Amino acid sequence: MLKILYCIYQVFIAFPITIIMTIWTAAVVGIGCTLGDGHFWGYYPGRWWARVITRAFLLPVKVEGREHLEDNQSYVFVSNHQGAFDIFLIYGFLGRNFKWMMKHQLRKIPCVGYACAKSHQIFVDKRGPSKVKATYDAARKILETGNWSVVVFPEGARSFTGHMGAFKKGAFALADELQLPVVPLTINGSFNVMPRTKDWHFATWHPLSLTIHQPIYPKGQGAENIQSVMQQSYDSIMSSLAPEYQGFVENPDQ
Repeated sequence: MLKILYCIYQVFIAFPITIIMTIWTAAVVGIGCTLGDGHFWGYYPGRWWARVITRAFLLPVKVEGREHLEDNQSYVFVSNHQGAFDIFLIYGFLGRNFKWMMKHQLRKIPCVGYACAKSHQIFVDKRGPSKVKATYDAARKILETGNWSVVVFPEGARSFTGHMGAFKKGAFALADELQLPVVPLTINGSFNVMPRTKDWHFATWHPLSLTIHQPIYPKGQGAENIQSVMQQSYDSIMSSLAPEYQGFVENPDQ
């Protein structure tokens, strides 16, 4: 009975709020970034958007580990990618001004793609050396300021099972090049709320949690450091996953 009531609530309350907030946020970001500070307008409206939508779905959120982060320090945040609600959880509750590193295909999403482009989110485009270089140049420009960070899903795609797949090394190579700390993030609950196999279906009520692990600072530079930081990040994220999602499971699209 509660599940049915929650579905009815989504139809009349949560989904309309999501649509209205998405359109409003895209407009505010687009106008704000055109007229003013893109770093402000590219982050805070999105943060409010994520928080409102998470609350609209009545999902409790728990965040641990913010004390590990220093002010005025750029980070490369890397997170497991369980489901659609990962975006709301990180955007709304990480508490750091950052840019997303996202697939270039997301630029085509109505409203969202427009807002991301105007706010200078970083579209990862691997369709040739020049486009790869442009991706890294954009990320480097953000990180070298010392005030903003980037968030990456190193699996490259959402999990089909809730388990983590293999990590790609791009984010770790970027951190190595700029000698920046990598901060692993563990997301729990997003797969239970809306797994990839049920996109555009009703959400299932489930608590969400975000664990911010201690930063991993570079010890040297080059291939050995990249591999070491990538493995430490993987192990840190895995250590805080719910027991049912422990262990490596390869995603079909990897």
